[in-house]
Amino acid sequence: MKVSIKNNQKFQSKYSFHFIMLHRFKTILIFILLLLFFCTNTINAQLFNDLKTVNLIKKNVDCVYNQQFNEAQSIYLKIQKSYPGHPALYLLKGLQTYWTNYPMIITTPERSSFESDLRKCIQLSEKNKDQKYVAEYLQYNLCARGMLLKFYDDNSLTKDVIPLVTSSYSLLTLSFKFTQDYTDLYYFTGVYNYYREAYPNAHPIYKSLLFLFPHGDMKKGLLELQNAAVNAVVLRAESYYLLSWINSNFENNYPQAIKYSKLLHDLYPNNLLYTATYIKNLLLIKQYNEAENQIEVSQKFAVNKYFQTQLIIFRGILQEKKYHDINKAYQYYTIGMNSIKTYGDYGNEYAAYAYFGLSRISYSKGDKNAGRQFREKAKKLTASEEINFDK
Repeated sequence: MKVSIKNNQKFQSKYSFHFIMLHRFKTILIFILLLLFFCTNTINAQLFNDLKTVNLIKKNVDCVYNQQFNEAQSIYLKIQKSYPGHPALYLLKGLQTYWTNYPMIITTPERSSFESDLRKCIQLSEKNKDQKYVAEYLQYNLCARGMLLKFYDDNSLTKDVIPLVTSSYSLLTLSFKFTQDYTDLYYFTGVYNYYREAYPNAHPIYKSLLFLFPHGDMKKGLLELQNAAVNAVVLRAESYYLLSWINSNFENNYPQAIKYSKLLHDLYPNNLLYTATYIKNLLLIKQYNEAENQIEVSQKFAVNKYFQTQLIIFRGILQEKKYHDINKAYQYYTIGMNSIKTYGDYGNEYAAYAYFGLSRISYSKGDKNAGRQFREKAKKLTASEEINFDK
């Protein structure tokens, strides 16, 4: 009897583990595709047959990405006047709330309105019974779900991720029946082709789930993303950002990563996420003067505390690598590491950079024990151990 119970417990544990891994893999592989999906051209679209409104939506999205929120709100009111009660309005509100409060963590007061607007978008989209507009409303539904999943996944809210993934997967499958072959779609095919092969290579634990998904093609995926970055109507920002991320975190090709992050920074100079990515990539290729210049310029106008904390850690890297002042670097790393913890999982990447720096400094001072401890902490927090600024 004891053996039977023990074996059953092992089976249940193994089953639960694979169940969680399956849904997490679906989340990573699929729902990264859904950001701004509502802006892709579709057939039988109600709102998107209105070219004037399409252009207003494009302007609204660009303003939100560039953190020009007053202008975005003004454009939003024009769209609202033409299409009162339309689910796209709740989608645009959710997008603006997300970027206005970036990084949005579980204690952000606006979290409630963010979730409410996206849930309302889903609800209204699912009420549509007109088959002529099924494609358009399906995409509003999916995009709202994708934005919610991004928020839940970024904050490790697994209990919210799994049911939303489960209820959304069939909708995503259905959506491909209604899309046309427009340049923006290269973003989606590029993401799938690349991540289907690259992600399990970097994280072998997912390889047992590969039989669930058709094979991809990493080279083809990169070419498709490059096509979208240059030619896409709406998904330029997402394509450039993903190309920068892939080249730094998966390909370890920092010169390519800086190319894309600079283009992105030039397009949206007010976007603090893109500015931080650009500075990080400058530091990775040792362009310390330009990185310092970007830090100084950004410091003057940025009031976002999360971004200011990122800059503190960047200053630590500069003090260590450019000025060789390990005492000042140690101070910056310590302050930055303690401050970034406030932002939960959003702070992990930058906390890891600080820990890697503290580890190097500890080793240089002969404190091997502290050096090992700091490095172990860094490894637990980072998504890529290669990005450590050791070299």
